[in-house]
Amino acid sequence: MNSRRHSLLAAGLLACAAFTAQAQPAPGTAPAGGPPPAGMQAERTGKPMDMQQRMQRMKERHAKRMADLQAKLQLTPAQQPAWDAYAASFAPPAMPPGPREDLAKLSTPERLDRMQARQAERQARFARMADATRSFYAQLTPTQRQTFDAATVPHRHGRDGHPGGHGPRGGDAPRG
Repeated sequence: MNSRRHSLLAAGLLACAAFTAQAQPAPGTAPAGGPPPAGMQAERTGKPMDMQQRMQRMKERHAKRMADLQAKLQLTPAQQPAWDAYAASFAPPAMPPGPREDLAKLSTPERLDRMQARQAERQARFARMADATRSFYAQLTPTQRQTFDAATVPHRHGRDGHPGGHGPRGGDAPRG
């Protein structure tokens, strides 16, 4: 179980690293010169965003962060193929069209098999992302590596604004 937790933590950290190239505006504020974020529009109208709207918003934020990271790195033409492979490794898996299979209709062993298969898919996707990240990182100059390292540090915010998501102690506080 401990190795599973470590695998999931590592997958989460790598995913966060790719998506946290820049800080986001404070909640409830609109970006300068632009329309209010989709979440604010939903708050004003009282209508929640549907899954498709949330996915679109997430894709737009990811594309912006990747473009910002690419600009910060000032890549050479020789580094572009490695960047392309790196960026492509973060593309979300294709969702099959139509409604999801109703898990309630499956027996418990069938549900467990389905969960195990999904976990194997996620681990394989993480392995591809990690390999692409390592290959891209190897192409960077020392200065670019410092920029990449600084730009991809996960920013974790938990309950009540405390860092680390573990209450008042934070994630890095010593255990006592």
